[in-house]
Amino acid sequence: MIQIRKSHERGYADHGWLKSFHSFSFAGYYDPAHMGWGNLRVINEDRIAAGTGFGAHPHHDMEIVSYVMEGELSHKDSMGNVQTIAPGEVQRMTAGTGVVHSEHNHAAGRTTHFLQIWLLPSRKELEPGYEQKRFSDAEKTNVLRLVASPDGHQGSVHLNADARIYASLVRPQPGQTVQLEHVLPQGRKAYVLVVQGHIEIAGQKLTSGDALLAENERSLRMESQQAAELLVFDLAP
Repeated sequence: MIQIRKSHERGYADHGWLKSFHSFSFAGYYDPAHMGWGNLRVINEDRIAAGTGFGAHPHHDMEIVSYVMEGELSHKDSMGNVQTIAPGEVQRMTAGTGVVHSEHNHAAGRTTHFLQIWLLPSRKELEPGYEQKRFSDAEKTNVLRLVASPDGHQGSVHLNADARIYASLVRPQPGQTVQLEHVLPQGRKAYVLVVQGHIEIAGQKLTSGDALLAENERSLRMESQQAAELLVFDLAP
């Protein structure tokens, strides 16, 4: 079964300093038909204006992944981590028994554009944790590069959740078609987000912000003659 969620169908909030698209119900956006997919609970596409950000706020029992496309995201938390997340880096924060953190865009005159992703953990009351890794463009070009997984396979960020996240930069040469395939183990769900660009997935033409939701599929085939950036989520039912 394949479902398509177009970019304009997402929830949207404009707070002035923050403009955010919500793939699933979040804060003031509620849609009972879109409460999550498998153990994927939140994908917010956020744009933070220069010199602004999220003040200190708590999280509990959630795996939170940040993926920056443009600008930089400054992070500070109650575990003592003070970090900057740049494009190409993946950050994972285990909220577990409780974490307080803040996120800001300190760059002058530049918007930070990033994805805030929440996954339900495999168990509750975990010890809070933090991890951040960089994945080069070369590692992700025309392949599905594993960037987060339960076992840290292939140098990916370790997730305390039954989920695997793959990133890809589709960069065809003139006249070339890039083809990718993700095989789904039986019973798994998939969520594919077109971060930027244009691609065809399972015969469906998708563009920036569009998503494909799949279950009971053996594999997903993706192809494009144009540049694109993708995140593919392999999820527990």
